Amino acid sequence: MRPAPALRPSSVSRVLVRRRVPGSRRHVSQRAPRSVAELLQWRPAENADDVVVHGFVRSVRSMKTHRFVSLGDGSSLAPLQALVQASHAETEGLTVGAAVRLTGSWVASPGAGQSHELHVGKVEVLGPSDAKTFPIQKKYQTPEYLRTMPHLRPRTPVNAVLLRLRSEAIASLTQFLAGRSFTQTHPPIITSSDCEGAGEVFTVTPVNHTPDHDEPFFRSQKYLTVSTQLHLEALAQAVGNVWTLSPVFRAERSDTSRHLSEFYMLEAEMSFVDRLDPIMDLAEDMLRSLSTSLAGSATVQDLLSRSRNSGSDLAPADEVRRRWEGLAARDWPRITYSDAVALLRQRADRFAHEPTWGAGLQSEHERYLAEHVGGGGGKPVFVTHYPRDIKAFYMRETEPAASPGVPGGATVDCFDLLVPEFCEIAGGSMREHRLGPLLDVMRRQGILRPPGFEGEGDAGPDRPSAGGLEWYVDLRRWGCPPHGGFGLGFDRLLSYLAGVQTVRDMVSFPRWHGRCDC
Repeated sequence: MRPAPALRPSSVSRVLVRRRVPGSRRHVSQRAPRSVAELLQWRPAENADDVVVHGFVRSVRSMKTHRFVSLGDGSSLAPLQALVQASHAETEGLTVGAAVRLTGSWVASPGAGQSHELHVGKVEVLGPSDAKTFPIQKKYQTPEYLRTMPHLRPRTPVNAVLLRLRSEAIASLTQFLAGRSFTQTHPPIITSSDCEGAGEVFTVTPVNHTPDHDEPFFRSQKYLTVSTQLHLEALAQAVGNVWTLSPVFRAERSDTSRHLSEFYMLEAEMSFVDRLDPIMDLAEDMLRSLSTSLAGSATVQDLLSRSRNSGSDLAPADEVRRRWEGLAARDWPRITYSDAVALLRQRADRFAHEPTWGAGLQSEHERYLAEHVGGGGGKPVFVTHYPRDIKAFYMRETEPAASPGVPGGATVDCFDLLVPEFCEIAGGSMREHRLGPLLDVMRRQGILRPPGFEGEGDAGPDRPSAGGLEWYVDLRRWGCPPHGGFGLGFDRLLSYLAGVQTVRDMVSFPRWHGRCDC
């Protein structure tokens, strides 16, 4: 057995800190509190006195002469065990849910579950709790029940781990993109257009707006964004490669485990890039870096080494470990949409929906591709060059010489990134940077309005209007380089890596059709 890692001077092994007493020139000593995670890793050869820990009482087991208190603070999936004498004056305040400060001696434990335990000499109840009415008990509670109290749900051990995973993933991704000279930006949340053109947007209206009497607050109807991509394209023309991690909103009346009405997207845009491959390379390198940089963290080890009783609603730990290893693997497979459809048609008898060129891939198709093209090792799979007619107007059409033998018609330079079980977690494309071809496709899709159209974004009597997208067309008129980018469903990615079965349990305050509780 390897010895326990030595604690950093800045954490557990630092015993004293100095603080100034107001109105006094002298300093006094104060014991620095330790987190539960730090204490659980600390195995001193001798007993340590005056140890301070903050946390919330998870459970209390009363004996004749003492009480065993299980304490958590969100830093660890496992709790800390504290031993309090039954005669202690403050023991009555040690109830489930209470916020406490415990001071005592860190001593070797005779039990098998924890190497050391805290023998408490001082109890301070900082936030009392009525154990009879506190809704989160030690017994099993279903995810559906916990979703009814999103303000308290993060205090459960598994949900605290998910919060820490989210924080560490953001830090890792930020570091990676900064190392690639990407500029982090903050595009707007309120927009003048539906980026994807699907019509599944929320409108923005003041609460006191009276349609019959008041002018629109912004002169015309505005929306909550479904994607920041269009604005990122404008920012990329200023500083080059850009990215953002932003909330986006979709008014989709869907009640599946993969959909939310409010979620986070990581979106990146690359300037002066001519081909789709560098964009896929960036997405692959970024996710591989995330997997390798976090694999050894205490948070990920909590998820991968949890006991059978911890996180029983998560995917099995072995399956979660396979997902991390798949993201860390090199050379992710890439297959064109046309080849994917041909492969699926060979096994058409196993699908409820027949694979057809020109139609979108169903979830069952994506699962099959992720499992079989990925070689069964959990590697993500890029599916590229989808038909023009089922993709967004801004995607660049593939040159005929680059896609010989396509059976059904024109395709666009785009990709979807598929992972086993969860299917699509990211999608990207080359953007149409030439004015003429962009206007052509906007005209075919009915986005352009006739010359002389009166309304916001009117381009004048001699030029067709793109309405709320006139500014986007303008980007092509003055020095627009070839460019492309991708969007990554951040909550869906974290659900995949944590083993969470529904994305609603990855988000602290989930909103979906019919539900927005607090």
